[in-house]
Amino acid sequence: MHDRPARLTRISEIRRKELRQAAFAVLQKEGVAGMTLEKVASHAGASKGIVLHYFRKKQELFEHTMREANAALRDAVVARLKRARTPMERLEAVIDGNFEPELFQPPTCHAWLSLCAEVPRDEKLKRIQKVIHARMHSNLMSGLSRLVAPEQARDIALGISALIDGLWLRLGLEAGSVDRDTAVAQVRGYLDLRLRALSAPV
Repeated sequence: MHDRPARLTRISEIRRKELRQAAFAVLQKEGVAGMTLEKVASHAGASKGIVLHYFRKKQELFEHTMREANAALRDAVVARLKRARTPMERLEAVIDGNFEPELFQPPTCHAWLSLCAEVPRDEKLKRIQKVIHARMHSNLMSGLSRLVAPEQARDIALGISALIDGLWLRLGLEAGSVDRDTAVAQVRGYLDLRLRALSAPV
């Protein structure tokens, strides 16, 4: 008897995940303006009533979709960080993980861009974005703080995160404008130039 609530909880979690994934798939094709609960339901093979049972409104679904998308990127970075042994390897893990081949694709970038466009108007999305930037900063500082002074580390971390955001934006706006290897090379090149400048004799 006690196992039934646990089973129902697991089923509920699976259903929520399916709906979040369906929402992200619709977002990739339709953008925020074209995404409706009916389209999400259709993609998930469910009814609109089922979607509303788990998510009370579209904005709540946006929030959970953003968390789902971010979790995939977070996991890619964490997996690479676990293999890193030096400060530079940690930095390369963060850079490479943020351009994971399966994720750095035009549809995914477009969906992410659509969600980010809602951030200024939605406090929950704004908080999620703040957490994402804080985690990026922390991951970069874990390598940079062992290579340069704190103020310099923070400055370089800002530059790297801005480049990463900008390259995702570029691919989201224009498919084929940049590929994964070029994106990684751009950010690694920036990091190399900054570190060389700081180590060069005055």
